[in-house]
Parts: sequence; structure tokens; C-alpha cells
Amino acid sequence: MTYQARTFALPELKGLSKKQLDVHLALYEGYVKHVNLIMEKIASLKEVDAEGNAFLMNELRRRLGFEFDGMRMHEYYFEQFEGGAAAPAADSALASAVTEKYGGWDAFIAHIKEVAGTRGIGWVVVYYDPKGSTMHTAFVNDHELGQLAGLPVILAVDLWEHAYMVDYLPAEKKTYVEAFLENVNWRMVESRVVS
Repeated sequence: MTYQARTFALPELKGLSKKQLDVHLALYEGYVKHVNLIMEKIASLKEVDAEGNAFLMNELRRRLGFEFDGMRMHEYYFEQFEGGAAAPAADSALASAVTEKYGGWDAFIAHIKEVAGTRGIGWVVVYYDPKGSTMHTAFVNDHELGQLAGLPVILAVDLWEHAYMVDYLPAEKKTYVEAFLENVNWRMVESRVVS
């Protein structure tokens, strides 16, 4: 299996320049490249001397989580802009879950902003738990660590500086989060809520 970097139909985004998006997409492509390189290297080491290369293969497998999750989280991130900004449907499963958990849309957005204000780099990830019929919003420092096991990602906000440093200074992270939220196609996010 070889992964291919996806292309995304990104419209012009308010507050996020084409240059910023190009830099960020190049970083995503690097994750895809390294997923493939690691898998190829493991296969090669195994073929040459599986027992003698066990330590190297184990370390590469540990690194695979970082590269793979970086690849996948960026796919969630960029998908959210495809089709342009769109409001959620008032009668959707997402709207129902938001009302149930947060009391309303404005409180949900305020909660995302609050979690995004966590000091440091990482991700704000909104999950939907079909077993509990509820949503969870988490701050994930490193995309390969701290994910909520088995829960589908419905919204991914990249808070690593590479996501905004072309357009914003680190002290302007709040402004970036505002721009991000203004450009989300919430219909795409809705499609990720699976009961």
C-alpha cells in the first residue's frame, strides 16, 4: 500500500492566504511521503534480516504513528474548507448533539475557542461518541498521542504554528482561530457525525 497526497478543492479563505495554505499543504505532503518511506524501510529491513533488524523496525513503527496521524489529521483539517464556508443544518445530528452537550451553537463555538486558548501547540479535536451519543472536545498536544480511542474526528483545528505563521504571529493565535472557524464548511463536519 502506498499513500498518495490528496488534493483539496480549497476556495479563497478569509484570513488565510494562499501562501499560508501552500506552506501548510507542503507540510501535509511531507507526512504522506514519510508514511510511505517508513513502510518501505520496514519491509526492506524485514526482507534483509527480520531478526537482526527488529530493533530498527520497532523504532520505525513507533515513528509511523506520528507520520500517519499527521497525514490523517491534516486531511480532516483541509477537507473542512472544501466547498466554502457553510452553516450547519438546524435539523442535523451535529446540531442536535451540540444543543444536547453545549446548550446551543454559540456555546459550542465559545467552547472550541476556549480549548484553542490552551497554551502550547497541538490540535483542538471535536469527536462524536456514537456509543455515548455525545460530543467531546479535546486538546491534543501531539497528534499521535492523546487522541480519544475509537472516536470519530468530526472537527480538527490545527494549532501548530505552521498552520498560521505566514499570516499571524504566535500572539495572534486567537485571530487565526476566528479565521479558521469563519471558513469551516459545517456541512462537511456534519457528514462525519455517525450514529
